[in-house]
Amino acid sequence: MNPDTPLTPAAAHLSPRLPDGQRRVLSTAQLRSLGVSPGETAERCRPGGPWQQFLPGVHLLHQGPPTSEERLHAVLLYAAREVPSPGVPAQPKPGRPHRSGYREAMITGLAALTLHGFAAAPALLSLDRIDVLVPRLRRLRSTGCARVLRAATLPTPQEATGVPVAPVPRALADAVSQLTDAGAVRRLLSEAVRAGHCEPAAVIRELEQAKLLGRPHVVDAVDALLAEGRALAEGRLYAMVREFGLPDPVWNVDLRLPGGPHLGGLDAYWPEQAVAVELDTRAPRQDEDALWSEYARKREHLERLGITVVHVTPRKLREGAEQQAAVVRTALMASGDRDPAAYVVVLPR
Repeated sequence: MNPDTPLTPAAAHLSPRLPDGQRRVLSTAQLRSLGVSPGETAERCRPGGPWQQFLPGVHLLHQGPPTSEERLHAVLLYAAREVPSPGVPAQPKPGRPHRSGYREAMITGLAALTLHGFAAAPALLSLDRIDVLVPRLRRLRSTGCARVLRAATLPTPQEATGVPVAPVPRALADAVSQLTDAGAVRRLLSEAVRAGHCEPAAVIRELEQAKLLGRPHVVDAVDALLAEGRALAEGRLYAMVREFGLPDPVWNVDLRLPGGPHLGGLDAYWPEQAVAVELDTRAPRQDEDALWSEYARKREHLERLGITVVHVTPRKLREGAEQQAAVVRTALMASGDRDPAAYVVVLPR
């Protein structure tokens, strides 16, 4: 048999039977399910033939370079434990939130960030390798454009352009693990927070689990990330007060007892009502138990003095500003029913 030998009917009429996203990239198993034998597939992929083997067990049904979409599907076909049946739309299954049909595999790293819409991530076709995340015990090696990364527990995948992708924090950690350019790392981390993809705490938690916080250029980027995350949260707090018609507080103050000890800093304070707002911008790399104990001690001390402390997180401000404004408004309105608070000195922070 030579490459010009006519195909069997099954191989000659594949296109009408395949879903658009996979029309020209199929695994050996998928081709077999369509009636194309492995021997016939190998024959069609010989030099000069109409097809090509792109990755082990994955074939392009054309010559020439693949599109970016074909590369993504090829990498997933290579890595997934179970792949969608050609010609049959994939249906959601229990425990599998995405509809792509690829089981125990998802795109991660820079390719995933590109699919998530990151402006600082490179174009898919410019990537020499596409990172794919699989369970740690899978016996699979990196090859061609597929770089295999492993996780003890896979995160819940999201879907972008019809393929499963790792959530932004995990994709960032996998991307950062391959980057040595401090500027590139800083741009990616900054965009994650500024564009609202995730909170700094989630990013830092993934970086810590990946043991990346010992790298100097990553530490510098994380410091900038925390500062930017704090500034964004403060901006949302200002906007909440303005947009929901709350009375103006005094901003960023320290409280002290007259002639006594420092009581702590607050992000917003209404002296007449003795109501305070404190942003929780703790970083996971810090000692959370010790830091939370410090938060709790300060809050308890202030409340013993008759000051109501409303504790909010950046995520609550981003996703539920109206609800947080209602909590603050309720605390302000309830101040008239409480005993007068102790006199405290309010100083700029």
